[in-house]
Amino acid sequence: MLKIAFDPIYAHPLPEGHRFPMLKYELIPEQLLHEGVITADNLFSPQPLDEQTILWTHDETYWQQLHTLTLSPKEQRRIGFPLSAQLVEREIRIAKGTIDGCHYAFENGVAFNIAGGTHHAGSNWGEGFCMLNDQAIAANYLLHHGLAKCVLIIDLDVHQGNGTAQIFEHEPRVFTFSMHGANNFPYRKEKSDLDVPLPDGMEDDAFLDLVRQHVPRLIQQQKPDFIFYLSGVDVLASDKLGKLALSKAGCKERDQLVLQQCKQAGIPVQVSMGGGYSPQIKDIVEAHCNTYKVAVELYF
Repeated sequence: MLKIAFDPIYAHPLPEGHRFPMLKYELIPEQLLHEGVITADNLFSPQPLDEQTILWTHDETYWQQLHTLTLSPKEQRRIGFPLSAQLVEREIRIAKGTIDGCHYAFENGVAFNIAGGTHHAGSNWGEGFCMLNDQAIAANYLLHHGLAKCVLIIDLDVHQGNGTAQIFEHEPRVFTFSMHGANNFPYRKEKSDLDVPLPDGMEDDAFLDLVRQHVPRLIQQQKPDFIFYLSGVDVLASDKLGKLALSKAGCKERDQLVLQQCKQAGIPVQVSMGGGYSPQIKDIVEAHCNTYKVAVELYF
């Protein structure tokens, strides 16, 4: 069975007119249930993550300021959300959902988190709607517990996984791969193990050719024990922050290519959703739901 981390706390209340589409975290599970792609049994609610596991990835001073709500106004603006205890609890539940998803992926081949993909959070900073880096935390958890010796992070969100790159800059057991808009946020990029910057306006065929070129080769070269996949849908042509021009069909084929490679290689994969900022929420939800449908078709 496909196991999916979700808790109502994921859909955090934001000030009216805020540009982050928080509503998608309610609508994705509702839509999957409505279409019969999943049942309530597929969903599980993660508990808050313990502090020690957070500190394997994030700087203690940063974490203390985050959970005591003492980040400076400038640091809070960089994150982009009004800081609150509920927001921090949301973040640590999301990170725990990704860790739990790793265990389910070992059992079932694949597992999902309705949220997550918080790849702009570095070891001692948050930015771009990210405070704790869920997949980095989970990768360090696997390494610390001896559950994996080599981890591959495939980040196909339209924005570079700058926080992930910084966290694992000196960690040879984690290979970071990011395909992202060259002229997009973050404007100061970090150095992933492999960065593939993309020109504005790139369409399906050129994008998918690059996925076909890099993903199978990286799996073959790195021989990872575990893969994290960040499946942002801000690559869509409709996305107001994306600058690329993929169709929903192209985005779905991207997911198919990645998950097919993971399955063929017999490597467990955990999937976090990442970004999506199309003006119509239905476009965001449909593209995200397609990722789940691909996984169900391939694995179950």
